[in-house]
Amino acid sequence: MSVPRYLVQRNFGRVDDEHMKIRSTRSTELIDNRFTDIVWEHSHVVTTPDGDVKTFCIYRSPSEAMVHEHAEALGGHTIEVIFEIGGDVEPDDFRKH
Repeated sequence: MSVPRYLVQRNFGRVDDEHMKIRSTRSTELIDNRFTDIVWEHSHVVTTPDGDVKTFCIYRSPSEAMVHEHAEALGGHTIEVIFEIGGDVEPDDFRKH
């Protein structure tokens, strides 16, 4: 059985690159030392028209609860929305070969 994947949305407000670097480093440290069953695959960082920074992160985790525990340990910027990913599609999936 494969480990579930989750899409996690967070809103950081108006922050700079240094703040994001500090948060990302702390997140990685927590995963490496305390939440070793979680895999942080990657994140997309966007800036909204009003200047807020949001992240959309993909995690592999045995449970949604563990993703929330990681967020609580990280402190501050809690999860706004979390979805379990049901699958992926790519353009090549729909091209005639």
